[in-house]
Amino acid sequence: QVQLVESGGGLVQAGGSLSLSCAASGTILRLNVMGWYRQAPGKQREFVAVSFSGGSTNYADSVKGRFIISRDSAGNTVYLQMNSLKPEDTAVYFCNADGVDWTGRPGSYWGQGTQVTVSS
Repeated sequence: QVQLVESGGGLVQAGGSLSLSCAASGTILRLNVMGWYRQAPGKQREFVAVSFSGGSTNYADSVKGRFIISRDSAGNTVYLQMNSLKPEDTAVYFCNADGVDWTGRPGSYWGQGTQVTVSS
């Protein structure tokens, strides 16, 4: 079993910053990709940012230049630094990881989500 636990959400005023973190634990052999998605009320879950094990990253156009994704040296924790937040960034943010467990079985894992609310 692989578990992802997010932390760091909260309430912030527009223009402010928040930092999210997501720690993976359990029977992890390797996490190839770690990323963030978000889901606003009444909307579908959407891609925010992703970090690949080789070091490359990718961002949704809506957050490019404002959000920064990073991973720790072990590769099992991913962070999302969110700057210049806007009310439209309000959503539940979910951590996602794609990897392989100890048995060699590939899987895609999700955290429970953390609420980010940006007030205008």
